[in-house]
Amino acid sequence: MAGKTTGIAAGRRRVGVLALQGDVREHAQVLTSLGAEVSLVRRPEELAAVDGLVIPGGESSVIDKLARAFGMQEPLRDAIAGGLPVYGTCAGLILLADRITDAISGQQSFGGLDVTVRRNAFGSQVDSFETDLEVPVLGAPPVHAVFIRAPVVETVGAAVEPLAALPDGRVVAVRQGNLLGTSFHPEVTGEYRFHRLFLESVRG
Repeated sequence: MAGKTTGIAAGRRRVGVLALQGDVREHAQVLTSLGAEVSLVRRPEELAAVDGLVIPGGESSVIDKLARAFGMQEPLRDAIAGGLPVYGTCAGLILLADRITDAISGQQSFGGLDVTVRRNAFGSQVDSFETDLEVPVLGAPPVHAVFIRAPVVETVGAAVEPLAALPDGRVVAVRQGNLLGTSFHPEVTGEYRFHRLFLESVRG
């Protein structure tokens, strides 16, 4: 498992995983293995108790609807605007984006990342693929990335740092302050370095 290290979250910071829909368990397992104290977040009071949050992959429109149904949309927007470290993968990246292309009717995001993201940029489930990506901020070896109905970052604002791109130049990982987003799913391939990078912002 690339970059696996225990005890990365010094002081046992409490990290939440938004547990409305998606691959919640996989993220919780990675974070726990890296030394974080992990809790599942479904309600505002649970969000208020964490030092950082992961928004997992899944279906962005469903997570959006459930967030509103559970009274989580505004607390999430406020927490993100207030500087809470957040890492979003796939659907989580879409939900962190300020702008969404090809969103379904009425779909909203939590925002925070000054990016435009295109949903399902690579096609349907059958068009899923894997590739190796150079991610300079993580060093060697390359990141083995799995794209499953993945989005792509089409535009980035001045404050956004692109972290990885496909050979054709399309951006698939970004960072802006305490916010981190990837189009792909490190949690399913044993790639722990993005979670470690996220936990560094939580510790900071």
